[in-house]
Amino acid sequence: MLVVLLLVPAPGMAQAPQQSGTLTINGYPGKAPVIQIDGKSYVEVEALARLANGSVSFQANQITLTLPASVPNTATPQTEQPEKPGFSREFLRAAIEEVTVIREWRIAIVNAIHNNYPVTEDWIGGYGRAADSKLALVSVAAATDSDRNGLPLISNLYGNMQRLSDKYLAMRKSMTAVSPDLLENDPLGQQILNCARSLASLVAGGQFQDVATCH
Repeated sequence: MLVVLLLVPAPGMAQAPQQSGTLTINGYPGKAPVIQIDGKSYVEVEALARLANGSVSFQANQITLTLPASVPNTATPQTEQPEKPGFSREFLRAAIEEVTVIREWRIAIVNAIHNNYPVTEDWIGGYGRAADSKLALVSVAAATDSDRNGLPLISNLYGNMQRLSDKYLAMRKSMTAVSPDLLENDPLGQQILNCARSLASLVAGGQFQDVATCH
């Protein structure tokens, strides 16, 4: 218990008491009148006790004000803002950049095969590193339920593209002949293409929907 000693002002004040306002205590409802005497503000001790849900006792010239051990919080609780549905702006931006890098990665392999360009690990690895970096940004930006549900689809797209890239890089290293139409008929290559197109539509719509080709 908090005990506060309040001394009664001596009689014979030069200035008559005048009410100058009211006192409120944070966390408690109600008000207590404030009077002003000789430029100083006073509150009636009984009114203060009622306002703070306390008690007051008198002994000789000493007043003991006892307050509750804990102060109730009657302030209006803040209502949690409902989570906005759909993809967040930051997630959409990062997802678009990731899908764009993966599309460029695939096109680079297609062009290399069609034109019989050499596919080196350093060259093709640059696309993989860029896609991996963008995927990390997508993961960090995931804030809504739609973001978190969409993240595995984008991650799967990246994983499939990495497997496709490793597959054709290994074929080039082993000097295996690669027909220009082989990639077009590759089931993994088709899955990547269909997944990327579906994700582009998903991003444009702004709402999450599961995409079977991204699994």
